[in-house]
Amino acid sequence: MSSRDLNSSDNTKANGENITIYDTGLLMGVFDLFHIGHLNLIQRARKQCRFLRVGVLSDNLVYEFKQIYPIIPQEERMEILCALRDVDEVVLLETKEEVSRLHEWKKRPFDCFFSGDDYADNAYWAWEKEELKKLGADMIFFPYTKKRSSSMIRKELQEKGNEERK
Repeated sequence: MSSRDLNSSDNTKANGENITIYDTGLLMGVFDLFHIGHLNLIQRARKQCRFLRVGVLSDNLVYEFKQIYPIIPQEERMEILCALRDVDEVVLLETKEEVSRLHEWKKRPFDCFFSGDDYADNAYWAWEKEELKKLGADMIFFPYTKKRSSSMIRKELQEKGNEERK
């Protein structure tokens, strides 16, 4: 947890644009097969907060959502994230309830939740964004890195494996 006051922010200029700098930011994700999209998201979030917490979905929770286990075990995914200079804290999320931004805010308050814009049009996320606003927290969506994802990497590896077997 940050030693700074929660729910505070200030505005600053970065690359000629006004951005809000929050005390505590939060990201959540699987972070399997760590790639440039993950790095972009973390770096963009860090530019807008003084303390960045990253929630990592457990192996079993990923299976519950996607019916597929991550390739990289949760302990290793967490260790990779802990090693990044832009990440201040890594927490394991083991239940669907813990993935709720509202639940997480009540457990470990934050000033802003950051996500890729692939969820920007999701009705539930829009509702959570409004509920967070009532608590004094924001939700910001960054452009999704379309050229790379863990799903794409999995598919490429499968295709290469199929080619090698021919």
